[in-house]
Amino acid sequence: MSTFFHIDLDAFFAAAEVLDDPLIAGQPVVVGAAPGHRGVVSTCSYEARRFGIHSAMPISEAFRLCPEAIFKPVRMARYAELSIRVLSVFERFTPELIRVSIDEASLDMTGTERLWGPPPEAAALIRDSVVNETGLSISIGVATNRYVAKIASGTMKPAGLVVVPQGGEAAFMRSLRLKDLWGVGPRTRERLSELGIDTLQRLLELSTESLLSIFGKAGGDFIYKAARGIDPGIYSGEVRSRSVSTETTFAKDVSDFGLLEETLLGMAEELYARLYAEHAASCCVVLKLRYDDFETFSVQETRPAPFPGSGGIYEAARALLYRKWNGRPLRLVGLGLTGLGETTSGQGSLFEEPGDREARVENAGIEAARRGFGKLTRARLVHRPDTTLKKPS
Repeated sequence: MSTFFHIDLDAFFAAAEVLDDPLIAGQPVVVGAAPGHRGVVSTCSYEARRFGIHSAMPISEAFRLCPEAIFKPVRMARYAELSIRVLSVFERFTPELIRVSIDEASLDMTGTERLWGPPPEAAALIRDSVVNETGLSISIGVATNRYVAKIASGTMKPAGLVVVPQGGEAAFMRSLRLKDLWGVGPRTRERLSELGIDTLQRLLELSTESLLSIFGKAGGDFIYKAARGIDPGIYSGEVRSRSVSTETTFAKDVSDFGLLEETLLGMAEELYARLYAEHAASCCVVLKLRYDDFETFSVQETRPAPFPGSGGIYEAARALLYRKWNGRPLRLVGLGLTGLGETTSGQGSLFEEPGDREARVENAGIEAARRGFGKLTRARLVHRPDTTLKKPS
């Protein structure tokens, strides 16, 4: 029997801010843009969520809902540093893991019972180790496949532990609300609602043929399997070699090129901060796109030299998006770097390579953030209107 743990750090960015400033513990904390500035909520504490604040909400709306909240800027370098510490705990329990994003990981714990005991005991050991060694809280879902484990990890937050026994996957899924079905977004639920399907039980009554005719081959197959607790292959495209990656599932399908650029920019900064913290380098960027009908594909590009900073990663990802995206609405975007190797201090080029100066500035900013001096962002990476490259409609 296969055993998978899906582990999710609880309100990670907000928790990291509380960890570094215990005086704000227990208060509504919002991480993202500053009030009065354009931007969205990146993460918020559970105290802030009681006011209706959530990730991806415009910061102006968050301020309106809770003006007394403590607003903190994103410190990606610090979060990357903490994420690596948490990942090092996971690696002690199994080498078979997929780092889904900066605050999520999927662990293959098959065959580890002799080492760590049955899944509930092993999960408790991991959770306690993370708390004791980093001060951070995690929630864990345990199941026989990665999809059910991922959903289970989010059903009892924070500090939750949910074990779905073998053979209980379908019953577990039936106990959920339709909106808990990961990967089935508002647009799909709206279409289901039009058909009078507003519960998982009613969704289960639809035949495979009906789902395929409504949502197409990829979408129908995904929904059919997901509703029954069968893994539709959510991480089957992950590269198992040395790599880092992150992905974003949009609350609403996105077809705005500017918003996709902003998303890739944030991802590039996150990935580079993680590279820097691990003293690693990469020459290969991978872009993952999932359309509104669940069709998913990945495309990659390899450069002759490692990316010197997030600017190079972003430009490569942006170029891939422009070349490969067909303009249809996207429900998910992922970005990864593969073939990671250690950075070296060997003899450099006689002439400065493009991006080297900007990378040095970015590295200085990461070090400043790690030491608590705030987040520095290069001017060229600040969002700005772009008139040189627009995806044709």
